[in-house]
Amino acid sequence: MNLNCSLWQDNSMSVKLFVFTKFSEVTERCFLLFTLILLMFLASLTGNALVALAIWTNPVLHTPMYFFLANLSLLEIGCTCSVIPKLLQSLVSEARGISQEGCATQMFFFILFGISECCLLAAMAFDRYMAICSPLHYATRMSRRACAQLAMVSWGVGCMVSLGQTNYIFSLDFCGPCEIDHFFCDLPPILALACGDISHNEAAVFVVAILCISSPFLLIMASYGRILAAVLIMPSPEGRQKALSTCSSHLLVVTLFYGSTSVTYLRPKASHSPGIDKLLAFFYTVVTSLLNPIIYSLRNKDVKAALQRTLCKKKVVTCR
Repeated sequence: MNLNCSLWQDNSMSVKLFVFTKFSEVTERCFLLFTLILLMFLASLTGNALVALAIWTNPVLHTPMYFFLANLSLLEIGCTCSVIPKLLQSLVSEARGISQEGCATQMFFFILFGISECCLLAAMAFDRYMAICSPLHYATRMSRRACAQLAMVSWGVGCMVSLGQTNYIFSLDFCGPCEIDHFFCDLPPILALACGDISHNEAAVFVVAILCISSPFLLIMASYGRILAAVLIMPSPEGRQKALSTCSSHLLVVTLFYGSTSVTYLRPKASHSPGIDKLLAFFYTVVTSLLNPIIYSLRNKDVKAALQRTLCKKKVVTCR
């Protein structure tokens, strides 16, 4: 490895090519993982693409809640596509290297989609708060323009944070080793390869995690606190059940997403373990992306009906 690293350095002795660690030395196990991850990847892409397509092609779903859901599906597609293809390649070939520019690009898009999703989940919680706690003002305050602005802010915040963090990290020198103990260019494992004092970079990552992960989560909890208070005073059991059913899918998605990301980026550095970090990263890049369309399609009659109409139009299923 040292010989290879010397070949990947220029005259300034800065590493220009990184290598991802092997998942397993056993070839058969790698092929089994490749098949499993490929199937999950394809299922995730198909499910999220179908949800987004069903929402855009069915006028009955042109409401704020489903507008945000379509954006969420696009973010999930982007997140998995920024990470999984390189993982699949490294599982079945010896081409486990990635250039510094390629690593920076992968990190940029991963942060972009991840931070945007944090903000979008908060926007979705605010939408449910307005629908349940302020129904008389819902149509005016959650207009198409307002929803578009919330979505643009979510994507914009993700882009700015991603650009800043990626530029800040890759302005460092990487003197070796050049092996990334992960399956994609995530922030902590890349920072671990930098030489010199990285305390300011680690502090910046932690501050961004607090602001862009914890803050949206607190907004979500505040929204659902108000929603729960409003639901408890509803006189009709049917009204309470309907209100809670419209929130259950979103709450489940929030729990899955924030449960894994917060443990990854907000726990103390001393408690980090490469194996646990990989497992958590795989969960929020692949598993949650796979589960989200299932959660929304199984628990929402409108989405199920729209998906069926969309599949019928495409002649994918036989309709009565």
